[in-house]
Amino acid sequence: MGHKGRRALTQSTVDGRRGEMEGFRDEAGEQLQTWKNNRADLNVDTLTTGAGHPVGDKLNVLTAGPRGPQLIQDSVFIDEMAHFDRERIPERVVHAKGAGAFGYFEVTHDITKYCKAKIFQHVGKRTSASVRFSSVGGESGSADTVRDPRGFACKFYTEDGIWDLTGNNTPIFFIRDPFLFPSFIHTQKRNPQTHLKDADMTWDFFSLRPETLHQLSFLFSDRGIPDGHRHMNGYGSHTFKLVNDKQEAVYCKFHLKTNQGIKNLSVEAANCLASDDPDYSIRDLYNAIATGNPPSWSMYIQVMSFQEARVHRWNPFDVTKIWPHKEFPLIPVGQLVLNKNPVNYFADVEQIAFDPSNMPPGIEPSPDKMLQGRLFSYPDTHRHRLGANYLQLPVNCPFKCRVANYQRDGPMCSTDNQGGAPNYYPNSFSAPETQPQAIEHSLAVTNDVARYCSNEDDFCQVTSFYVNVLNADERRRLCENVAGSLKDAQLFIQRRMVDLLTKVHVEFGAQVSSLLEKHNAANPHKAIKTYTRHTSDYAATSEKSNL
Repeated sequence: MGHKGRRALTQSTVDGRRGEMEGFRDEAGEQLQTWKNNRADLNVDTLTTGAGHPVGDKLNVLTAGPRGPQLIQDSVFIDEMAHFDRERIPERVVHAKGAGAFGYFEVTHDITKYCKAKIFQHVGKRTSASVRFSSVGGESGSADTVRDPRGFACKFYTEDGIWDLTGNNTPIFFIRDPFLFPSFIHTQKRNPQTHLKDADMTWDFFSLRPETLHQLSFLFSDRGIPDGHRHMNGYGSHTFKLVNDKQEAVYCKFHLKTNQGIKNLSVEAANCLASDDPDYSIRDLYNAIATGNPPSWSMYIQVMSFQEARVHRWNPFDVTKIWPHKEFPLIPVGQLVLNKNPVNYFADVEQIAFDPSNMPPGIEPSPDKMLQGRLFSYPDTHRHRLGANYLQLPVNCPFKCRVANYQRDGPMCSTDNQGGAPNYYPNSFSAPETQPQAIEHSLAVTNDVARYCSNEDDFCQVTSFYVNVLNADERRRLCENVAGSLKDAQLFIQRRMVDLLTKVHVEFGAQVSSLLEKHNAANPHKAIKTYTRHTSDYAATSEKSNL
């Protein structure tokens, strides 16, 4: 680690490193000893197989003689190895690396005039909650301190079922149409031939889709690398609909403001931590909770009437844009507190499943296209990763209410499968009945069905962010960060991207262009050649696949 990197590390990180050198072990490092100490008055458990059979020897397999072959009747070994072979479930395509914690949400301000959801029923009400923080593009073993949006997904266990607010640490997103989501994520993953992250893929897409400029500018600003999960905000990002007990509705955005204060890592500090402590954010969250310093966030909403939505100069359902706070001020709602670490990471964090379509009465979707796309893709993913009965897993089940429906069976059903209750509807035998008060709010739609291209202004809000939100030093670092990544793309992509940045602000484009010119002068671009398989190779492959 260079001297420059050491100076750039946060003071808390430096103190932590000093403590480790002096023999101090943090709470995460002491987990096993803590577990043992908590069981000091208990007898040691009997080692068993998965079926509960006591195990007499865990060190030696059954063989015919000391040097003979192993026997297939060694059911203890087979039980162990067969389960080990199946320990991994499919990794999340996005948000693979994450940390989780549990706690509660407490209402501090009355918003029942907007929303009838029971979670907001009265001031002082507490609702159990869980949160998973994550990076987006990397694999489960990637570093916590890469420049990447962060997932901020909240699960609230209400009396009317689960409410999942599947947000990020940014109030906007890269794209507004879900059709582009698979392609966008592919550009953030690995090249299909080289299996490397590819600047051409990333910046080719960005430069062809100007709606990415807002999120891109946020990502390459200082907030692109948060100092752990505790020091960043969370946003629902999408526009939602709130409905009160009179069936009156408004549109809404959710905000979670960190009470720990916004802190970000410098590029140098992030790079040092990526090699020195790649699990920095997971460790920071675990230790904060374990030492009695639970992080918390203040929830706010923005509210827009249907009439305001109809006449507003920007599409209020466009997730690439914010709602200006001066026009739609933040309304305080409550506090989210995380005070409990997971008991087991796999059970509590890897298996937790967030679904934007989990909305109890009083919270409904808006016409936000990206939200509409996620209503399908998220539960579809969970059924693939975890199985059709993933909502029966303890971390996902709506334990504050009784689940009663006409769904049955499926792999890994872990309940009584609703016993002998009728599995069809309607019926004459006192089975679950519908609740009229849960009927969704009606919405008039009269337009023609078509594939509409959104012709939105993709520059004005980015210009405002560049000029009014960032100071001079922050703008300089934004330009340096963009150029530092864009320099690895081909020249025609660089030029096209600079043209877009110039439309945001002349200085933005000029600064990035100047930095690129310096790099390109020192590192002349060479012709890039890619391997193309010959027709005969395709034919041979096709023949082999049919053998």
